Amino acid sequence: MVDCVLGFLVAALFTMPELPRNWSLLAWFLIGVIPVSFFGFSPGMYLVGVRVARLDGAVMVGVPRAVLRTLLVAAVIPAVVWDADNRGLHDKLVGTVVLRTR
Repeated sequence: MVDCVLGFLVAALFTMPELPRNWSLLAWFLIGVIPVSFFGFSPGMYLVGVRVARLDGAVMVGVPRAVLRTLLVAAVIPAVVWDADNRGLHDKLVGTVVLRTR
């Protein structure tokens, strides 16, 4: 939710005085892809103390995985379907896992 609100606010800065409309989706997408690709967390993930890691042990999630993961989160269904380990379908499909940092 933090990333959604941040995406709206970033888009609103560039589209004022009109509403950001679909520009907020683009801002949310970029906020979800760029930091997750290189750092493993978005601003919202950092705030709540979680990060994304690859299962194969690579240091960075990488742009292709982060793009696919964010697109699957946008599709909603993969993000709300979990397995017994509480891994979302979007993470299983991309080969990532969400870890607590605190």
